[in-house]
Amino acid sequence: MRSLSCGGIFDWDNALERISELNALAEDPELWNKPDNAQKLMRERTRLTDAIDRYRALENALDDAVGLIEMAEDEGDQEMLAEAEADLAALQEKTEAARLESLLSGEADANDAYLEIHAGAGGTEAQDWAQMLVRMYTRWAEKAGYKVELLEESPGEEAGIKSVTLKISGDNAYGWLKTESGVHRLVRISPFDSQARRHTSFSSAWVYPVIDDSIEIEIEDKDLRIDTYRASGAGGQHINKTESAIRITHEPTGIVVQCQNDRSQHRNRATAMEMLKARLYELELKAREDASSEVEAGKSDIGWGHQIRSYVLQPYQMIKDLRTGVETGNSQAVLDGDIDQFLAASLAAKAGTKRAGVE
Repeated sequence: MRSLSCGGIFDWDNALERISELNALAEDPELWNKPDNAQKLMRERTRLTDAIDRYRALENALDDAVGLIEMAEDEGDQEMLAEAEADLAALQEKTEAARLESLLSGEADANDAYLEIHAGAGGTEAQDWAQMLVRMYTRWAEKAGYKVELLEESPGEEAGIKSVTLKISGDNAYGWLKTESGVHRLVRISPFDSQARRHTSFSSAWVYPVIDDSIEIEIEDKDLRIDTYRASGAGGQHINKTESAIRITHEPTGIVVQCQNDRSQHRNRATAMEMLKARLYELELKAREDASSEVEAGKSDIGWGHQIRSYVLQPYQMIKDLRTGVETGNSQAVLDGDIDQFLAASLAAKAGTKRAGVE
Protein backbone atom coordinates (compact mmCIF):
# COMPACT_ATOMS: atom_id res chain seq x y z
CA MET A 1 0.00 0.00 0.00
CA ARG A 2 1.08 3.56 -0.68
CA SER A 3 2.49 5.49 2.25
CA LEU A 4 0.79 8.78 3.03
CA SER A 5 3.77 10.20 4.83
CA CYS A 6 6.21 12.61 3.30
CA GLY A 7 9.06 12.89 5.77
CA GLY A 8 6.51 12.64 8.59
CA ILE A 9 4.31 15.47 7.22
CA PHE A 10 0.71 14.92 6.05
CA ASP A 11 0.68 14.67 2.25
CA TRP A 12 -2.60 16.24 1.10
CA ASP A 13 -2.52 15.16 -2.56
CA ASN A 14 -1.65 11.55 -1.74
CA ALA A 15 -4.28 11.54 1.01
CA LEU A 16 -7.05 12.52 -1.40
CA GLU A 17 -5.89 9.95 -3.92
CA ARG A 18 -5.70 7.21 -1.30
CA ILE A 19 -9.13 7.95 0.19
CA SER A 20 -10.62 7.60 -3.29
CA GLU A 21 -8.93 4.20 -3.62
CA LEU A 22 -10.19 3.10 -0.21
CA ASN A 23 -13.74 4.24 -0.93
CA ALA A 24 -13.71 2.21 -4.14
CA LEU A 25 -12.35 -0.86 -2.34
CA ALA A 26 -14.97 -0.49 0.40
CA GLU A 27 -17.72 -0.81 -2.22
CA ASP A 28 -16.36 -4.16 -3.45
CA PRO A 29 -18.94 -6.82 -2.44
CA GLU A 30 -16.16 -9.39 -2.00
CA LEU A 31 -14.28 -7.25 0.50
CA TRP A 32 -15.66 -9.03 3.57
CA ASN A 33 -14.71 -12.45 2.25
CA LYS A 34 -11.45 -11.70 4.05
CA PRO A 35 -12.60 -10.07 7.32
CA ASP A 36 -9.11 -9.27 8.65
CA ASN A 37 -8.13 -7.42 5.48
CA ALA A 38 -11.50 -5.67 5.40
CA GLN A 39 -11.17 -4.46 8.99
CA LYS A 40 -7.67 -3.19 8.33
CA LEU A 41 -8.87 -1.31 5.24
CA MET A 42 -11.81 0.22 7.12
CA ARG A 43 -9.55 1.34 9.97
CA GLU A 44 -7.22 3.01 7.47
CA ARG A 45 -10.16 4.71 5.77
CA THR A 46 -11.53 5.97 9.09
CA ARG A 47 -8.15 7.36 10.18
CA LEU A 48 -7.57 9.02 6.82
CA THR A 49 -11.10 10.47 6.67
CA ASP A 50 -10.65 11.92 10.15
CA ALA A 51 -7.32 13.48 9.14
CA ILE A 52 -8.79 15.02 5.99
CA ASP A 53 -11.79 16.37 7.93
CA ARG A 54 -9.49 17.93 10.54
CA TYR A 55 -7.39 19.56 7.82
CA ARG A 56 -10.45 21.03 6.10
CA ALA A 57 -11.87 22.25 9.41
CA LEU A 58 -8.61 24.07 10.16
CA GLU A 59 -8.58 25.57 6.68
CA ASN A 60 -12.17 26.82 7.07
CA ALA A 61 -11.44 28.21 10.52
CA LEU A 62 -8.44 30.11 9.15
CA ASP A 63 -10.52 31.58 6.33
CA ASP A 64 -13.18 32.67 8.83
CA ALA A 65 -10.62 34.28 11.14
CA VAL A 66 -8.91 36.15 8.29
CA GLY A 67 -12.28 37.36 6.99
CA LEU A 68 -13.26 38.53 10.47
CA ILE A 69 -10.00 40.45 10.84
CA GLU A 70 -10.46 42.17 7.49
CA MET A 71 -14.01 43.13 8.41
CA ALA A 72 -12.93 44.42 11.83
CA GLU A 73 -10.16 46.55 10.29
CA ASP A 74 -12.50 47.97 7.66
CA GLU A 75 -15.07 48.92 10.31
CA GLY A 76 -12.52 49.94 12.94
CA ASP A 77 -14.17 47.51 15.39
CA GLN A 78 -11.57 46.80 18.08
CA GLU A 79 -13.78 44.34 19.94
CA MET A 80 -14.30 42.29 16.78
CA LEU A 81 -10.57 42.47 16.06
CA ALA A 82 -9.72 41.16 19.54
CA GLU A 83 -12.20 38.31 19.05
CA ALA A 84 -10.61 37.39 15.72
CA GLU A 85 -7.11 37.44 17.21
CA ALA A 86 -8.29 35.15 20.00
CA ASP A 87 -9.70 32.79 17.39
CA LEU A 88 -6.35 32.80 15.59
CA ALA A 89 -4.49 31.98 18.82
CA ALA A 90 -6.83 29.03 19.46
CA LEU A 91 -6.43 27.93 15.85
CA GLN A 92 -2.66 27.96 16.23
CA GLU A 93 -2.91 25.49 19.12
CA LYS A 94 -5.17 23.20 17.10
CA THR A 95 -2.81 23.42 14.14
CA GLU A 96 0.15 22.43 16.31
CA ALA A 97 -1.80 19.45 17.63
CA ALA A 98 -2.63 18.43 14.06
CA ARG A 99 1.02 18.83 13.06
CA LEU A 100 2.06 16.46 15.82
CA GLU A 101 -0.60 13.97 14.75
CA SER A 102 0.87 14.09 11.24
CA LEU A 103 4.19 12.89 12.62
CA LEU A 104 2.53 9.60 13.60
CA SER A 105 2.87 8.20 10.10
CA GLY A 106 5.04 5.18 10.77
CA GLU A 107 4.01 1.69 9.76
CA ALA A 108 2.78 0.73 13.24
CA ASP A 109 2.19 4.16 14.79
CA ALA A 110 -1.60 3.76 14.89
CA ASN A 111 -1.37 0.49 16.85
CA ASP A 112 -1.73 -0.28 20.53
CA ALA A 113 1.52 -0.60 22.49
CA TYR A 114 3.27 -2.86 24.94
CA LEU A 115 5.27 -1.01 27.59
CA GLU A 116 7.92 -2.81 29.64
CA ILE A 117 9.59 -1.20 32.64
CA HIS A 118 12.61 -2.73 34.36
CA ALA A 119 14.38 -1.59 37.50
CA GLY A 120 18.13 -1.14 37.18
CA ALA A 121 20.77 -2.09 39.71
CA GLY A 122 20.25 -0.64 43.15
CA GLY A 123 17.70 -2.83 44.87
CA THR A 124 14.78 -1.16 46.61
CA GLU A 125 15.72 2.33 45.46
CA ALA A 126 15.64 1.40 41.76
CA GLN A 127 12.54 -0.76 42.19
CA ASP A 128 10.67 2.14 43.77
CA TRP A 129 11.73 4.34 40.85
CA ALA A 130 10.41 1.72 38.41
CA GLN A 131 7.06 1.85 40.22
CA MET A 132 7.04 5.64 39.91
CA LEU A 133 7.53 5.32 36.14
CA VAL A 134 4.63 2.86 35.93
CA ARG A 135 2.45 5.42 37.70
CA MET A 136 3.65 8.22 35.39
CA TYR A 137 2.87 6.33 32.18
CA THR A 138 -0.41 4.99 33.52
CA ARG A 139 -1.59 8.49 34.42
CA TRP A 140 -0.52 9.79 31.02
CA ALA A 141 -2.40 7.00 29.27
CA GLU A 142 -5.56 7.53 31.32
CA LYS A 143 -5.51 11.26 30.59
CA ALA A 144 -5.19 10.44 26.88
CA GLY A 145 -8.24 8.19 27.10
CA TYR A 146 -6.27 4.98 26.62
CA LYS A 147 -6.98 1.64 28.28
CA VAL A 148 -4.18 0.22 30.44
CA GLU A 149 -3.94 -3.52 31.10
CA LEU A 150 -1.40 -5.20 33.40
CA LEU A 151 0.05 -8.29 31.72
CA GLU A 152 2.94 -9.18 34.00
CA GLU A 153 4.48 -7.85 37.17
CA SER A 154 7.44 -8.90 39.29
CA PRO A 155 7.24 -7.05 42.63
CA GLY A 156 10.26 -5.83 44.56
CA GLU A 157 11.30 -7.44 47.84
CA GLU A 158 10.52 -4.40 50.00
CA ALA A 159 8.87 -1.85 47.72
CA GLY A 160 8.31 -1.06 44.07
CA ILE A 161 8.71 -3.50 41.19
CA LYS A 162 11.49 -5.37 39.46
CA SER A 163 9.65 -5.41 36.15
CA VAL A 164 6.21 -4.89 34.65
CA THR A 165 4.56 -5.25 31.25
CA LEU A 166 1.55 -3.10 30.36
CA LYS A 167 -0.65 -3.11 27.28
CA ILE A 168 -1.81 0.40 26.36
CA SER A 169 -4.73 0.40 23.93
CA GLY A 170 -5.97 3.32 21.87
CA ASP A 171 -5.42 5.16 18.59
CA ASN A 172 -1.74 6.00 18.01
CA ALA A 173 -0.66 4.60 21.40
CA TYR A 174 2.54 3.17 19.92
CA GLY A 175 3.18 6.25 17.82
CA TRP A 176 3.11 8.52 20.85
CA LEU A 177 5.16 6.23 23.10
CA LYS A 178 7.71 4.80 20.68
CA THR A 179 10.40 7.38 21.50
CA GLU A 180 10.18 6.61 25.24
CA SER A 181 12.38 3.54 24.95
CA GLY A 182 15.57 4.03 26.94
CA VAL A 183 16.95 4.58 30.43
CA HIS A 184 15.43 7.06 32.88
CA ARG A 185 17.64 8.46 35.66
CA LEU A 186 16.34 9.69 39.03
CA VAL A 187 18.22 11.83 41.56
CA ARG A 188 16.53 12.35 44.94
CA ILE A 189 16.85 12.10 48.70
CA SER A 190 16.11 8.44 49.29
CA PRO A 191 13.05 7.70 51.44
CA PHE A 192 14.72 4.38 52.25
CA ASP A 193 17.95 5.92 53.59
CA SER A 194 17.86 6.63 57.34
CA GLN A 195 20.62 9.22 56.82
CA ALA A 196 18.60 11.08 54.15
CA ARG A 197 21.38 10.90 51.56
CA ARG A 198 20.94 11.69 47.88
CA HIS A 199 20.74 8.64 45.60
CA THR A 200 20.86 8.13 41.84
CA SER A 201 18.66 5.37 40.43
CA PHE A 202 18.06 3.97 36.96
CA SER A 203 15.11 2.20 35.37
CA SER A 204 14.38 1.44 31.73
CA ALA A 205 11.26 1.69 29.59
CA TRP A 206 10.86 -0.27 26.36
CA VAL A 207 7.98 0.19 23.95
CA TYR A 208 6.91 -2.02 21.06
CA PRO A 209 3.73 -2.21 18.95
CA VAL A 210 0.85 -4.63 19.21
CA ILE A 211 0.69 -6.05 15.69
CA ASP A 212 -2.34 -6.78 13.53
CA ASP A 213 -3.35 -10.39 12.93
CA SER A 214 -2.80 -9.80 9.23
CA ILE A 215 0.94 -9.37 9.79
CA GLU A 216 2.58 -12.78 9.58
CA ILE A 217 5.54 -13.43 11.83
CA GLU A 218 7.15 -16.85 11.34
CA ILE A 219 8.11 -18.51 14.62
CA GLU A 220 9.37 -22.08 14.71
CA ASP A 221 8.58 -24.24 17.72
CA LYS A 222 12.18 -25.44 17.94
CA ASP A 223 13.27 -21.86 18.63
CA LEU A 224 11.08 -21.53 21.73
CA ARG A 225 11.62 -22.44 25.35
CA ILE A 226 8.34 -22.28 27.30
CA ASP A 227 8.29 -22.29 31.09
CA THR A 228 5.36 -22.19 33.49
CA TYR A 229 5.47 -20.73 36.98
CA ARG A 230 3.24 -19.50 39.73
CA ALA A 231 2.10 -15.95 39.26
CA SER A 232 3.17 -13.42 41.88
CA GLY A 233 1.31 -10.49 43.39
CA ALA A 234 -2.37 -10.00 44.02
CA GLY A 235 -4.78 -12.52 42.59
CA GLY A 236 -6.42 -14.56 45.31
CA GLN A 237 -5.92 -18.21 46.26
CA HIS A 238 -5.62 -19.30 42.63
CA ILE A 239 -2.32 -17.47 42.32
CA ASN A 240 -0.68 -19.68 44.91
CA LYS A 241 -2.07 -23.02 43.73
CA THR A 242 -1.56 -23.26 39.96
CA GLU A 243 1.29 -22.57 37.57
CA SER A 244 -0.71 -20.46 35.14
CA ALA A 245 1.96 -17.87 34.37
CA ILE A 246 3.88 -18.36 31.11
CA ARG A 247 7.41 -17.36 30.15
CA ILE A 248 8.53 -17.78 26.53
CA THR A 249 12.15 -17.42 25.45
CA HIS A 250 12.93 -16.98 21.75
CA GLU A 251 16.39 -18.50 21.70
CA PRO A 252 17.69 -17.09 18.37
CA THR A 253 17.17 -13.51 19.56
CA GLY A 254 17.21 -13.96 23.34
CA ILE A 255 13.85 -12.18 23.63
CA VAL A 256 11.90 -13.17 26.74
CA VAL A 257 8.20 -12.43 27.24
CA GLN A 258 5.92 -13.45 30.07
CA CYS A 259 2.27 -13.13 31.01
CA GLN A 260 0.43 -13.88 34.24
CA ASN A 261 -2.67 -11.71 34.18
CA ASP A 262 -5.19 -14.47 33.45
CA ARG A 263 -6.23 -17.54 35.45
CA SER A 264 -6.00 -19.60 32.28
CA GLN A 265 -2.56 -20.89 31.29
CA HIS A 266 -3.85 -21.25 27.73
CA ARG A 267 -4.87 -17.59 27.49
CA ASN A 268 -1.63 -16.44 29.12
CA ARG A 269 0.30 -18.46 26.56
CA ALA A 270 -1.69 -16.93 23.70
CA THR A 271 -1.04 -13.43 25.03
CA ALA A 272 2.67 -14.17 25.49
CA MET A 273 2.89 -15.41 21.89
CA GLU A 274 1.30 -12.18 20.68
CA MET A 275 3.83 -10.24 22.73
CA LEU A 276 6.66 -12.26 21.21
CA LYS A 277 5.37 -11.60 17.69
CA ALA A 278 5.21 -7.91 18.52
CA ARG A 279 8.79 -7.91 19.79
CA LEU A 280 10.04 -9.68 16.68
CA TYR A 281 8.12 -7.27 14.48
CA GLU A 282 9.61 -4.33 16.36
CA LEU A 283 13.08 -5.73 15.71
CA GLU A 284 12.28 -5.69 12.00
CA LEU A 285 11.06 -2.09 12.19
CA LYS A 286 14.18 -1.05 14.08
CA ALA A 287 16.39 -2.91 11.62
CA ARG A 288 14.93 -0.83 8.80
CA GLU A 289 16.18 2.22 10.68
CA ASP A 290 19.59 0.61 11.33
CA ALA A 291 18.91 1.00 15.05
CA SER A 292 18.13 -2.48 16.33
CA SER A 293 21.69 -3.21 17.46
CA GLU A 294 21.82 0.01 19.48
CA VAL A 295 18.46 -0.64 21.13
CA GLU A 296 19.33 -4.19 22.13
CA ALA A 297 22.72 -3.04 23.43
CA GLY A 298 20.94 -0.41 25.50
CA LYS A 299 18.77 -3.04 27.15
CA SER A 300 21.82 -4.84 28.47
CA ASP A 301 23.04 -1.92 30.56
CA ILE A 302 20.53 0.11 32.56
CA GLY A 303 22.94 2.84 33.60
CA TRP A 304 24.70 6.06 32.66
CA GLY A 305 25.44 5.30 29.02
CA HIS A 306 21.93 4.92 27.64
CA GLN A 307 19.88 7.64 29.29
CA ILE A 308 17.11 9.51 27.50
CA ARG A 309 15.81 11.59 30.40
CA SER A 310 17.02 12.83 33.77
CA TYR A 311 14.66 13.47 36.70
CA VAL A 312 16.34 15.55 39.42
CA LEU A 313 14.22 16.09 42.55
CA GLN A 314 17.04 17.20 44.90
CA PRO A 315 18.87 19.51 45.45
CA TYR A 316 16.74 21.30 42.82
CA GLN A 317 13.74 20.38 40.65
CA MET A 318 14.52 19.74 37.00
CA ILE A 319 13.45 17.11 34.47
CA LYS A 320 15.39 17.23 31.21
CA ASP A 321 15.25 15.18 28.04
CA LEU A 322 18.85 14.50 27.09
CA ARG A 323 18.05 14.05 23.38
CA THR A 324 16.04 17.20 22.68
CA GLY A 325 17.09 19.52 25.51
CA VAL A 326 13.46 20.07 26.58
CA GLU A 327 13.28 20.66 30.33
CA THR A 328 10.88 21.72 33.06
CA GLY A 329 11.04 22.54 36.75
CA ASN A 330 7.53 21.23 37.39
CA SER A 331 8.66 17.74 38.28
CA GLN A 332 5.47 16.76 40.11
CA ALA A 333 3.33 17.44 37.05
CA VAL A 334 5.60 15.22 34.94
CA LEU A 335 5.51 12.40 37.48
CA ASP A 336 1.73 12.78 37.46
CA GLY A 337 1.70 12.00 33.72
CA ASP A 338 2.22 15.39 32.07
CA ILE A 339 4.83 14.21 29.55
CA ASP A 340 3.30 15.51 26.31
CA GLN A 341 6.00 18.17 25.83
CA PHE A 342 8.70 15.49 25.89
CA LEU A 343 6.78 13.19 23.54
CA ALA A 344 6.13 16.01 21.07
CA ALA A 345 9.75 17.17 21.03
CA SER A 346 11.18 13.70 20.53
CA LEU A 347 8.69 12.90 17.76
CA ALA A 348 9.54 16.17 15.99
CA ALA A 349 13.25 15.48 16.35
CA LYS A 350 12.83 11.96 14.96
CA ALA A 351 10.81 13.25 11.99
CA GLY A 352 13.42 15.96 11.37
CA THR A 353 16.19 13.38 11.34
CA LYS A 354 14.32 11.29 8.77
CA ARG A 355 13.67 14.33 6.56
CA ALA A 356 17.38 15.08 6.63
CA GLY A 357 18.02 11.58 5.30
CA VAL A 358 19.68 10.35 8.47
CA GLU A 359 18.55 6.93 9.69
